[in-house]
Amino acid sequence: MRTRLLPLLIVLMAGVLLALGFPLAASLAASEQQRVIVDRLDDAARFAALAQYVDPRSFGADERLVTLGGELASYHDVYGIRAGVFHRDNRSMAAAPEEWVVPYDGEARRAFSEALLGRRSHDPPQVWPWQPHARLAIASPVVRDGDVIAVVVTDSPTGQLRSRILRGWLLIFAGEAAAMLLAVGAAFRLTGWVLRPVRVLDAVTHDIATGRMNSRVAATGGPPELRRLARSFNEMADNVEEALEQQRAFVADASHQLRNPLAALLLRIELLALELPEGNEEIASVRTEGKRLAQVLDDLLDLALAEHAAAELRLTDVGALTAERVASWRPVAEDKGVVLAGECGAVTAWADPVALSSALDAVIDNALKFTPAGEEVTVTVVPDRTSVAVVVADHGPGLTEEELGRVGDRFWRSGRHQNVKGSGLGLSIARVLLTAGGGGMAFAPNEPHGLRVTVSVPRHAPADARGQEQGFTER
Repeated sequence: MRTRLLPLLIVLMAGVLLALGFPLAASLAASEQQRVIVDRLDDAARFAALAQYVDPRSFGADERLVTLGGELASYHDVYGIRAGVFHRDNRSMAAAPEEWVVPYDGEARRAFSEALLGRRSHDPPQVWPWQPHARLAIASPVVRDGDVIAVVVTDSPTGQLRSRILRGWLLIFAGEAAAMLLAVGAAFRLTGWVLRPVRVLDAVTHDIATGRMNSRVAATGGPPELRRLARSFNEMADNVEEALEQQRAFVADASHQLRNPLAALLLRIELLALELPEGNEEIASVRTEGKRLAQVLDDLLDLALAEHAAAELRLTDVGALTAERVASWRPVAEDKGVVLAGECGAVTAWADPVALSSALDAVIDNALKFTPAGEEVTVTVVPDRTSVAVVVADHGPGLTEEELGRVGDRFWRSGRHQNVKGSGLGLSIARVLLTAGGGGMAFAPNEPHGLRVTVSVPRHAPADARGQEQGFTER
């Protein structure tokens, strides 16, 4: 979720910074150019004041004309700016360099034409840093007795102006980059603060889904909506746990209460069988169904107790325990004509030895039930970095894809194996026992035919769910 939310926040913040940065950059460029324009207008006004009283008929003999020419030449030498005073008919009164004339088109001609109308140049086009040949033309009228007698024109190179604009833009870019870094850091903190409760809630939900019903969310921080969601989730988990506890208590009580009447019924059936001819099929059938019902009640009681009891985890030699269970079941396998082989190297993991033994018994018993004579059942201990797996693979008929999705459900049995003895609760009990200790059970086909059951337990001690999750601690 963070990978989707964080880019969205970054894009939004980048859009805001760009929306602020572009107008700021344009304003900076306009400000720098306006400062140059003001300087050029001041210079043009000074030259216009000198040219105002130059006699147009002097042809170089007028002292004021000589002074004007010297000022223009010095101005050009010092600043590299072309400047000149031109009569209305485009004749040059004085210019630096001397051969410079007002072009017949372009920005200088537009400024000259505006000045002839008595207006100063106030709005030349904006110069941008990517225009290396751009120049800035400014014109100011020379007025005598209310009439425009000449025009002062300056034509400036824009290298320094473009450099100042570019430096200003770099400063703006650096500021926006710093602001973007701060915004990204703030976005990381914000998304972490907002999404941490969601991650905790997801982890606790997973714990409850895998059987750790005592997991809860500590609603002590985060946005108010998520704190309220955490409290509601805890209330829901309490209600679900209470309902499951009531269900387990009912199953346990019902199983326990039904065992005595069933035992009495089976005893009466045995007494009745003494009065009937030996080998009576009806009595044999009733006796078989009664024993099956007793086994179902025993399994229900075991399931209720398994769901209620907490796992007593300890460091266990899984290889030795598995080898012991294989040895215990080998006589049963030999009696059926099935080869039961085990590869059980020494490896330790955290497990409840009683629960793991019961789970292995259920899985091996199930494999031997469905493996025909002459086939093999293999039990292999496979360790990895985080867990130890005990893989029980048989060569029986196996299960279809649809059946693999239901195997392990309570009371479920394949329609093809209804004639095989069992209550459909053995694997369910095994899964509950493993889940209580942080383990698990998985089912997969065993090629070319058969079923592969993987019983896994963690190599490291699982932390208490409530102690592991710190809840909404970030404020």
